[in-house]
Amino acid sequence: MGRINELRLISRVAQMYHIEHRRQADIAKHLRLSQATVSRMLKRAEAEDIVRTTVIPPAGTYAEMEGALRERFNLPEAIVVECSEDRDGAIMARIGEAAAHLLEVTLAPGEIIGVSSWSQTIFKTVENIHPQKSAQAKYVVQTLGGMGDPSVQTHATQLTTRLARLTGAEPKLLPVQGVTSSREARLLMMADPFVRETVDLFGSISLAIVGIGAVEPSELLARSGNIFSSRELADLAEAGAVGDISLRFFDQKGKTVKTPLDERVIGISLDELARVDRVVALAGGEKKTAAIAGALRIGVIDTLVTDKFTAQRLIDLAAA
Repeated sequence: MGRINELRLISRVAQMYHIEHRRQADIAKHLRLSQATVSRMLKRAEAEDIVRTTVIPPAGTYAEMEGALRERFNLPEAIVVECSEDRDGAIMARIGEAAAHLLEVTLAPGEIIGVSSWSQTIFKTVENIHPQKSAQAKYVVQTLGGMGDPSVQTHATQLTTRLARLTGAEPKLLPVQGVTSSREARLLMMADPFVRETVDLFGSISLAIVGIGAVEPSELLARSGNIFSSRELADLAEAGAVGDISLRFFDQKGKTVKTPLDERVIGISLDELARVDRVVALAGGEKKTAAIAGALRIGVIDTLVTDKFTAQRLIDLAAA
C-alpha cells in the first residue's frame, strides 16, 4: 500500500499545480512539504503518467502537415497556412499574411535582412508588415539585381525600400540588371562601387527572405520583359533544373544546376545563402511543387511558409 499512498500524494500535488494553478511555494506550505519535494513530485507525476501533456491545434492550423514536412525534408520549421482556394492569388495572399507575422515576432534588433525582391509573395508579405518600433533592423539588402525592362525595375527598388522603412533599416540596393548580357558585362557591373558595397553585405546577412521559382518565368518576370530566351529555358530543362532561388537553379534532388546563365547573374549564390543564419522561403502553388521540393532538399532553408494544398502535394511527393 506504500506505493499507492505515495502516488496519491503526487496526484494531489499535480492537481493543485496544474488544475488549481497554485504556486509550488503555496502547495508546499499547504501540504507541509518542502518546495524541493513538491518540485520532485511534479517531475514524478509526468514520469508515472499521472500528468500527460496534450496539444490541441486550433482550427485553421495544420500541425500534422508541418510535422510531416519537417520530418520528410529534414526541415527545421514549416508553417502551413489555411487557404480556401488552390489558386495562386489566394495562396500568395495567405502566405504573405503568415510570413509578415513571423517576421514581426522574430525580428531581432540590428538584423541584416536580405530580400529577393522579385517575388510576388514577398511583395504580399511586405504589404502586411506593421512598422517595427522595438526590434529594428540595420540594413535591408537587395540580393538580386533588377531584371528585364528597366521601366519596371522600380518594383524591386520599392519592395526593398518599403521593407527597410517598416523595419527601421537602411536600404542597400543593387542598381544593376539581375541577368547581364554576358559574363564580361557582369564583371564590369560588379566593379561599380555602389554594386560592390551591396554585394559585400551578402556575407553579413542574418535573415534572408527568398521566393522559390519554377523554371518557367513567373507572371511578374514575364511582365518585366522575360529575361530568359526559349533557348535558355530549354538548356535549363535539359540540364535537369526544376526551379530556382534568386535565379540559382537546382534539380529535383537539390543539386545545383550550372549553365552559362549562372555566370551572368548578379545576386546571392546558393553557397552564400547556406551561410546565412536564418533563411525563410515563401512559396506555394501547384506549378511550384517540384521546385519547392527540390529547394528543400538543398538544405539551406530553415523555415518554409506554404499553403495546405501545396503542403499535401509535397508530402505525397516525398512519400512517392
